[in-house]
Amino acid sequence: MAAFARTLAPAPRRALRAGLAGLANDRGDRKALEDELAGFWRLRVGRCRVIYCHVAPNTIDCIFVEERKLVYEVFGALLRERLGG
Repeated sequence: MAAFARTLAPAPRRALRAGLAGLANDRGDRKALEDELAGFWRLRVGRCRVIYCHVAPNTIDCIFVEERKLVYEVFGALLRERLGG
């Protein structure tokens, strides 16, 4: 995720950091994902989408971040590959 953030201009990078920080206070445009991505959540920050999951109370694992036009397709393919399907 850090490598992707470095590719962003300063303003979107700050927005992404602020969006991630907002998760600690249950803030942000969050949505539970469905179908093959059930169990994961997305955070919308401008053009970026962060895919994350809850691993423990008050703990999340930020798994993937990408621009909206690519995030679900690429993450779904990576997940299928990881699960052997």
